[in-house]
Amino acid sequence: LMTDRNGPIGRLPEHLLVEIFIRIPICEWVQISCVNKHWASIFQGECMWQTAIARNWPSAGFRKRWPGPIPKGSTRRRFQALYVSENLVSSGGDIDELVGHTYLYLKEQLDQPTIPPSSILHGTIIDQFIACGRTGEKAHELASKIWLAVIDNLEENQRTFLLLKHLAQEEFFLPFPYSRPCKVLWRVFDKLFTDFRGRFNQMDYHDALAGAKSRFQPVPSTWLGL
Repeated sequence: LMTDRNGPIGRLPEHLLVEIFIRIPICEWVQISCVNKHWASIFQGECMWQTAIARNWPSAGFRKRWPGPIPKGSTRRRFQALYVSENLVSSGGDIDELVGHTYLYLKEQLDQPTIPPSSILHGTIIDQFIACGRTGEKAHELASKIWLAVIDNLEENQRTFLLLKHLAQEEFFLPFPYSRPCKVLWRVFDKLFTDFRGRFNQMDYHDALAGAKSRFQPVPSTWLGL
């Protein structure tokens, strides 16, 4: 693409630039938005994201009311939520914007320097789904999928190791549907003992293994390093 404002591309009206941009692979959008200030302003505006949503998810409605504790955010945020729902969270082929918003919320909270208690995060997620009309059983199921998707998409670094250790050590006992799903805790331990085994010192490893054995029996041989 010619990026000169006086070149053939640069002279195009903004609505045509938007139509060009949304046809370029999403993985290149960040690079395109850095080309010049004009293009950056297009990616910061609402028109770009409204057009992208209409092209990629034409059936996505615009909720006039968004109940619950998790904010809906801007049109750009809506695009991110729809993208997450389609590509990162298994939902049987359905695109559920609420699932995407909840994924983004949980990931951002886990990225905070001081992580809120996972019981608070889990309760907020359950409340959001119930406020939007899901049953307690469905809210529990969706919350499990979101936790698993976020955990599976964490970067493999020291911060993630410390986060997983923190989640493995937390204990809370709340009634259904606020109870933490066993499959989520299983995934936490599984990643610790497979992807992050080499980061443990001997004492911390035995402490973590004892915690795993107190919750799951039998534990997989891979957790034992066999």
